[in-house]
Amino acid sequence: MAEGSAQKARIAILISGRGSNMIALADAVRGGSIPNAEVAIVISDQPNAAGLDQAKKRRLETLVIERRGRTREEHDRQIVAELRERKIDLVCLAGYMRVLSSEFINTYRGRILNIHPSLLPSFPGLNAQKQALDEGATISGCTVHYVDETLDGGPIIVQRDVPVHEGDTVESLSERILIEEHKLYPEAVKRVLEQIE
Repeated sequence: MAEGSAQKARIAILISGRGSNMIALADAVRGGSIPNAEVAIVISDQPNAAGLDQAKKRRLETLVIERRGRTREEHDRQIVAELRERKIDLVCLAGYMRVLSSEFINTYRGRILNIHPSLLPSFPGLNAQKQALDEGATISGCTVHYVDETLDGGPIIVQRDVPVHEGDTVESLSERILIEEHKLYPEAVKRVLEQIE
């Protein structure tokens, strides 16, 4: 959706938990810092994800699509069908704890974003903050990147540094990184939407 286009870009946000980055994105859309866009749906693979309640409070459409008893491909196929029905332009993963199938990625290639709590390519995968502390890193941060078939390895859109303090715990470092994530993700989405025709 080019800037100035009459039609709003339709965003889907996928969550598995508390959805704090979903909240940051939804509030940025509502507040106008991601202009010419709307959050069309929030989808969770977990029926008890706290983020679902936060989405409902913001009057966003929510949907639970559990994977239980199905292959990754079958699960993703159902999500893609729901996204297509809603004419989604951009998919944002916000604490979505599943690896996407190739079929999903191919359907929305170049239109799936993820946020990760490290300066990729350093510390991909789970427990990135613990990895940074175990490695003795003095700087960590967060990265918004395009999703491809590699784990946290897609092209980087934008990053932000967060210093590691002496005596940091996983919790204290995670908290400081999360504050920056909530600023960085909306900036990245705005930038990507400006490039999508």
